[in-house]
Amino acid sequence: MKKALLMLLFISIVGVPAFSQRQPDKVFQSSIKTIKLTRFGDPVSYPVINLNSPDLLELHFDDMAGGVKNYFYTFVLCNADWTPAQLSYFDYVKGYTQVRISTYRNSSISFTRYTHYQANLPDKNCIPTKSGNYLLKVFLNGDTSKLAFTKRFLVVNQSISMAAQVLQPFSQQYYMTHHRLQVQLDTKNLDIRYPQQQVKVQILQNYRWDNQLVLTSPTFVKQDMLQYSNENEMVMAAGKEFRWLNLRSFRLLGDRVRRQENTDSSFSLFVKEDQPRLPRQYFFYRDINGLSINETIENINPMWNADYAKVHFTYIPPGGLALRNGDLVIVGELSNQGKDPSATMIYNPETGRYETSMILKQGYYDYQYAIRERVEGKEKISATPTENDAWETENAYMILVYFRPLGGRYDELIGIRQFNSQFNRSLR
Repeated sequence: MKKALLMLLFISIVGVPAFSQRQPDKVFQSSIKTIKLTRFGDPVSYPVINLNSPDLLELHFDDMAGGVKNYFYTFVLCNADWTPAQLSYFDYVKGYTQVRISTYRNSSISFTRYTHYQANLPDKNCIPTKSGNYLLKVFLNGDTSKLAFTKRFLVVNQSISMAAQVLQPFSQQYYMTHHRLQVQLDTKNLDIRYPQQQVKVQILQNYRWDNQLVLTSPTFVKQDMLQYSNENEMVMAAGKEFRWLNLRSFRLLGDRVRRQENTDSSFSLFVKEDQPRLPRQYFFYRDINGLSINETIENINPMWNADYAKVHFTYIPPGGLALRNGDLVIVGELSNQGKDPSATMIYNPETGRYETSMILKQGYYDYQYAIRERVEGKEKISATPTENDAWETENAYMILVYFRPLGGRYDELIGIRQFNSQFNRSLR
């Protein structure tokens, strides 16, 4: 009987439709808001834990439908390209196939009614046993077909050392607008016979996966060392510092909120009109590289006492004319990097403006405007036409190194290096 029940639970996990496996960081229920998955105690961090360590992650999210629901979660091990690994669930997780989220609290002293859920991961009854890319799946009532959302996190077995550097490009085309990266791997602890097939290096800028660099061929191969330094493959548009929005209070308005229209039961805030940034003009100010923080200036708990507001954004295109190609979107953690439907702005021909509104919780937000279009059959999001680029820009970079042994069935994550472009850069 126990074996039969265990098999049914296993089938419920592996039987999840393939489409959901390939859509990381996706919200499937519109009532789910303000999803945060970070390292424990660090609200502006990427969710990374070390294999076989006491490291923890914090998961927080709100259900605007209110009430109490039975949310569960499970893990899916993925390859470097986020395709599911060809392994049984019990090959990479020790414990149960799903865990109920048992910590929740209804909102209080706020106009907006919602239920806040939180959990610390991994639970002692559900522990990853292999390094790699993991997909966190949250679903209702123990039914994996009723997905609420998916979220990426990383489990690393740090078995390789690396050096990384940001330099100014040689090419005049990129000299003032791009960052050139160099990566060197110390491979003496690995049995690498075919580096082009066994090793993959991925570089993320400001925690975005949609514009990552994927490197499979090292520029130089030496004994116990792989170096990646080909400028044609390792340049990234530098962008500019993120725009900011201070929503820590809906009563004492932040500097970028121009007016409010509140009622007895809701808040509506209007952000100052934004315009394209000028090329080659750069101003430094400290940002959080596209992330967000849920916090307030009032003496309340931001998890279940903070309120929500309908926040209106306006963008003035050049000449007040609609874009010819692509959509204008707001990117950053506040919009799931432009994936949320409300992130797409609508052109108003009467005003010559792009407009949209988003439901946001009290906190501090970074964001940028970008153009989304399809290039060679693939969706591409670029902030260059709207924000422009400057070599001086401070960006957060994360280098991921994957290794597949000969005969291996999945990509192991064997190294992570996170660094800031301004503190680890060199002039050429």
